[in-house]
Amino acid sequence: MWLYLAALVGLYYLLRWYRERQVVSHLQDKYVFITGCDSGFGNLLARQLDLRGLRVLAACLTEKGAEQLRGQTSDRLATVILNVTKTESIAAATQWVKERVGDRGLWGLVNNAGISMPTAPNEWLTKQDFIKILDVNLLGLIEVTLSLLPLVRKARGRVVNVSSILGRVSMYGGGYCISKYGVEAFSDSLRRELSHFAVKVAIIEPGYFKTILASSETVCRSFQETWDRASPEVKEIYGEKFLAACMKSFGLLDKICTKDLSLVTDCMEHALIACHPRTRYSCGWDAKLMYLPMSYMPTFLVDAIIHWSKPRPVKAL
Repeated sequence: MWLYLAALVGLYYLLRWYRERQVVSHLQDKYVFITGCDSGFGNLLARQLDLRGLRVLAACLTEKGAEQLRGQTSDRLATVILNVTKTESIAAATQWVKERVGDRGLWGLVNNAGISMPTAPNEWLTKQDFIKILDVNLLGLIEVTLSLLPLVRKARGRVVNVSSILGRVSMYGGGYCISKYGVEAFSDSLRRELSHFAVKVAIIEPGYFKTILASSETVCRSFQETWDRASPEVKEIYGEKFLAACMKSFGLLDKICTKDLSLVTDCMEHALIACHPRTRYSCGWDAKLMYLPMSYMPTFLVDAIIHWSKPRPVKAL
């Protein structure tokens, strides 16, 4: 019996491997629009797809980022300046994309643009702190998607939304985890709706990777700024020891974060060019072995793990 079971499992993985290796045809004729290409995952993906022969339309926040990317790629790649928090910027970028893709439509939309700061205990923050992150990571993503959806539907293409493993397990206060939970929900509903039009939607869930978002310097600076403007009552409750312990743990980010960004961009590429893309891609061993299993655990157990792993406020009961 066990032999038959092992054979069935082996056959399942063999068939899955075969299906996932099949690639769509005529890649050189397909346009892919990527947001957040100044650095990190978006920048690497733009260069990676350009080498693959796709027609990459890369959206950068700054002209400096766009110029640097053009200098590293072929003439096929084109750039546009995009601020996903500005409706007029999204409208201009959408018109720019329409002029380039024409009747072929847009094969791929990769919503990669995102920010992570400020991240801190919720009561240290203001409403504006939450809005700042949600505007980029969730509301901006939604508006870009809705603006370009007719072009993606015309091509029967792909939407690839970059979430995070923190969209499955909320480890920190602030808007980041909230925004990624929102990306997961939006992507799920969008996938079900667009399945009627042969459009596929994939979610990318990276663990901790060494990008600007997870830089020790960036996180520590933002955390200190948030502490500095917290109320005297909050500072008394949490205490300087709590601040110091958090800063010490943030200082280790550069050492524990995975440096190989291609683990993420390879998943993005697969979601765009595979005949049978996955619904979700968990990237990095920390995502696969720790955070993904945690997301299926009972709530009380997840709470206990997070409680044990974090410093306690000085006036904790």
